Amino acid sequence: MAEFAHIPVMAEEVIESLNIDPSGSYLDCTLGGAGHSSKILSKLTTGKLYAVDKDSDALSYAKSVLGDSVVYFHDDFKNVLESWQGEPLDGILMDLGVSSYQLDTPERGFSYRFDAPLDMRMDKESALTAESLLNSYSEKDLVDIFFKYGEEPFARKIASNIVKAREKSPLKTTGELVRIIEKSIPPKVRYSGSHPAKRVFQAIRIEVNGELTGLYEAVLKGIKLLKKGGRIAVITFHSLEDRIVKQAMKYAELDCICPPKTPICTCGKVSEVEIVTRKPIVASKRELEVNSRAKSAKLRVAEKKV
Repeated sequence: MAEFAHIPVMAEEVIESLNIDPSGSYLDCTLGGAGHSSKILSKLTTGKLYAVDKDSDALSYAKSVLGDSVVYFHDDFKNVLESWQGEPLDGILMDLGVSSYQLDTPERGFSYRFDAPLDMRMDKESALTAESLLNSYSEKDLVDIFFKYGEEPFARKIASNIVKAREKSPLKTTGELVRIIEKSIPPKVRYSGSHPAKRVFQAIRIEVNGELTGLYEAVLKGIKLLKKGGRIAVITFHSLEDRIVKQAMKYAELDCICPPKTPICTCGKVSEVEIVTRKPIVASKRELEVNSRAKSAKLRVAEKKV
């Protein structure tokens, strides 16, 4: 296993936002390098910490750091929330997206910085890989994914060139994919901003891991599992995630969803939370100096009312 080099994003802000009860029960939905979990655990006395990750490498590392006092789940956190049989929770944390460890481990295939196998699976037991996706999805499906999950303006050209390339030989490596993307983007805009492959790699990763599928429902389910006064904190790293989390929290806060001109409320909806962060919390200038990956991070928090 590669060494975990992990700096938890907005760690102090997360701990403050969760308002830790030393005797409370907490669920870290995205364990990763155990940075946030370590800080939560340090605040507990008689409390309980549950931790989830799809990545077996993350779980193995976390167990060596956190020990046996934590209850671990090797699963998608959405599944854990849906099938939860434990006690009501005092706090839930979701630190969404890919981990620094995954990005920095070449053989995992998450990064355009390395020439590596096209993998991108968070759960290495999953069937779908970036390689199988790129070599089997139709051109239309590729276009849709690049637009939807990467907001890639040159999605059609990139998808077309991928299909042409795989007709000659199946795509195998991230390096091959990067070269196709670069060739598909006009030279004048190719390097005018971030790396030209960034958006497509993000889109493929999201599709391979089903990152946005069921996220809205997972936030709402997490809210239902909280005790009164319990808090849910969610860190997002791009606008697609953030929009879903924001909408889910706003829906949970509503106390009526009847049409505007309905004279009497008949929907039965009750407000479940108070949104703590009307504007998302972002990383401090001091943190950005030591952790550039926190640049796009946004933290949203809601507190259970009922």
